[in-house]
Amino acid sequence: MLTETLRRLADERGGVLGVEPGLVVEPDESWTPVSELVREPYALLTRLVDETAGRWNAPWHVGAALFWKTYAYWHTLPMVLGWALDGRVPVMRPALTYFKVSGAGVTLAATSVSWAAGAGAIRESVEESQRPLVEVLSRLAKVGERTLWGSTAEAVAHPLTSIVPGDYLRLLKELGPPLDGLVEPAGDGYFRRTCCLWIALPDVEPCGSCCVLKPRSS
Repeated sequence: MLTETLRRLADERGGVLGVEPGLVVEPDESWTPVSELVREPYALLTRLVDETAGRWNAPWHVGAALFWKTYAYWHTLPMVLGWALDGRVPVMRPALTYFKVSGAGVTLAATSVSWAAGAGAIRESVEESQRPLVEVLSRLAKVGERTLWGSTAEAVAHPLTSIVPGDYLRLLKELGPPLDGLVEPAGDGYFRRTCCLWIALPDVEPCGSCCVLKPRSS
């Protein structure tokens, strides 16, 4: 069910998707182990942030936040969709996960995927696969971890309000810290409680979920 949904999503996006619809690949030289991103002295991660910052004419710390927003979204998406569709959560272990730069920013896949169930499986995968990157990016770019985790929280909310209906608030509550409480409902959508820093770019409009758009309490 999940792979069919991902294939449909890829078709709707003209083939531009940040996760392989089948989730599994036999990597060739175009793929890089994600473990390289957290290998000191972080040359590969630094280069990817450089490229992101250059693409958007952004300060380096903003480039880091935007790179993370992309990476976190595509890593989180299949787990959240699986949870909403039939409760089966695909887990890509860090040692088996690969990425490549693509039209979606990055595209992720694994040489093997295990299947689990429930929010606990998502929480464990986020801790194992995302926390090391969040900590390194926060330290290198001087961006608060809460800001970065806000992008993961949005990666939970967005698919469940735009791709497959699901109770993202319940899922975030079950996931707990550091994700719970970083988005809040607003009609049929939501607002972030932290900024992804897109608004810091020159001559751009804020994201539809941006905290700066949230109506002030009277």
